[in-house]
Amino acid sequence: MTPTDTGVMTTTLHITLITETFPPEINGVANTLGRLCDGLRARGHQVELVRPRQDGDQALASDDALLLCRGWPLPGYPGLQWGQSSMHKLLRRWKRQRPDVLYIATEGPLGLSALRAARRLGISVVSGFHTNFQQYTSQYGLGLLTRMLTHYLRWFHNRSALTLVPSVSQQLELERRHFERLALLSRGVDSQLFHPTKRLNALREQWGLAEGDIAVIHVGRLAPEKNLGLLKRCFEQLCSTYPQRNLKLIVVGDGPQRAALEKDLPQAIFCGSQRGEALAAHYACGDVFVFPSLTETFGNVVLEALASGLGVVAYDQAAAAQHIRHGYNGVLAMPGDEEAFCDAAAWLLEEDETLRCVRLNARQHASRQGWAAIIEQFEEQLRGACQVPASEKVAVALKPASSMLRD
Repeated sequence: MTPTDTGVMTTTLHITLITETFPPEINGVANTLGRLCDGLRARGHQVELVRPRQDGDQALASDDALLLCRGWPLPGYPGLQWGQSSMHKLLRRWKRQRPDVLYIATEGPLGLSALRAARRLGISVVSGFHTNFQQYTSQYGLGLLTRMLTHYLRWFHNRSALTLVPSVSQQLELERRHFERLALLSRGVDSQLFHPTKRLNALREQWGLAEGDIAVIHVGRLAPEKNLGLLKRCFEQLCSTYPQRNLKLIVVGDGPQRAALEKDLPQAIFCGSQRGEALAAHYACGDVFVFPSLTETFGNVVLEALASGLGVVAYDQAAAAQHIRHGYNGVLAMPGDEEAFCDAAAWLLEEDETLRCVRLNARQHASRQGWAAIIEQFEEQLRGACQVPASEKVAVALKPASSMLRD
């Protein structure tokens, strides 16, 4: 039993989190899961982590709250991997020490084996829809797999008691595709780490910027699904519209498309992957944040940019749709309208006072988007799944595989 903030005693949970990515890997899913895991432990819960091995795991070999499995490199994504199916290992472990609830964050072989083991043992399962893999396939020349992958993801998530999605737009899209039992779990931001005061004049000077110059910044994985061709077009239009201003394009992140982007954008400064205080400083040294992605389930970088006091340009979906009021604390374009996207970015730079006000409003909004309320909501969603009647758990677990074929 542990006390809540109100002093009421609540039962602690034994929660097992299954994922194929986790810190120190750099991506939005890993960042989110690290926050949720730390937050649940801080609230007194026993959290067991099941994930593929990473470099440096030797020091964690004796950690009873960690179960490691083999991983396979993910093609086209250096540093990321699939987890190997580990059903028998999970069955043995969970028969000895049964979790109250599983949270399956990824749908690969490891997540599937956890789902099957939970069905065998009658353990409650909550799943998370963190990545739009079904949209990625067309970006990698695998468009024929999109329909099949959508069927699989629906089948997978419909076998859990609850599927958590990070944005309203994502929830509506999945409901349209007949995903069942969906609930919203948004994301927070560390507004003390990501803060305008982290701005470093020395770093801006290193970029060739003086007072009054504009740093147009992008942070994220450099991969085909991020729609980075629009980043180039948007920056070139800004330079054409404001030839009198010194504009610099700053690209933070790494990925399979970096070499091609460096060739296409020779005038840009590529900073590679950054983390912690260094990442916060790179954000704060920017002025305008350009985020052209159309495949995000949320987009943690949008909140990080808002918290850093940047003028954000994004499509009206996912995190941007939830947190940006067009013309007030950022600017939006209808998804897919590249001309409107570029025009929105240009509007931000028409007047210095416009950009200043938008940046102030961005920081003010993001400073209220902490993780504490998100973690408390996550705890209640997991607790609610534990209370699902046994008959309902069996009905979900035994849903036939033929339902995977339903369109």
